Amino acid sequence: MTDEKNVVSINGEEYNFEEDFDDKQRYIVEQCRDLQAKRQQAQFQVDQLTGALDFFTKALIESVSDASKEETDAAVG
Repeated sequence: MTDEKNVVSINGEEYNFEEDFDDKQRYIVEQCRDLQAKRQQAQFQVDQLTGALDFFTKALIESVSDASKEETDAAVG
């Protein structure tokens, strides 16, 4: 069984991380992997922030609508 972390695919070609790359190339691969992980983590956080912002925006809109309705009801009543 091939260890997926040990295989690097570039332009449709598969390379063995340990056997086919020199030290500089392995360093670049590790940099790319680290940046991909950080990008995924950042996207995860953006998704959380977007959900929270949507929640609080909706809560604000509802509270303003409720306050307007209460003012209208008080003026009519």
